[in-house]
Amino acid sequence: MKSKTKIKKQTRKKRNIELIETISLAKKNPNWIEIAHLLSKPTKQRICLNLEKINNFSKEKETIVVPGKVLSPGEINKKIKIVAFGFSNKTKEKLTKLKIPFSYLIDEIKENSEARDLKILK
Repeated sequence: MKSKTKIKKQTRKKRNIELIETISLAKKNPNWIEIAHLLSKPTKQRICLNLEKINNFSKEKETIVVPGKVLSPGEINKKIKIVAFGFSNKTKEKLTKLKIPFSYLIDEIKENSEARDLKILK
């Protein structure tokens, strides 16, 4: 795991203001430090997951955290909540249509500072 100093150095190279805010908020909270570590990686190494993979790796009533972007291929047939840094437009449409709750990482860090009942998919 990276130190807070290394995360800070890598964050300086970022230009996306929302990403910088999410990383700094996650870095301040020891329960979310792993998310800060994963988000501070170079863009090419950032995580992108399809709905199908999320469905395969999740169980009923879990909160799934994706420290990257969620893409639309696949379907979800479980009652789960998805928290991610970003969602494609098609994914948002699918999740809304299926009535699957989803939120952004920055909001979840503010609401759930203790990081309870989360499963991080890498």
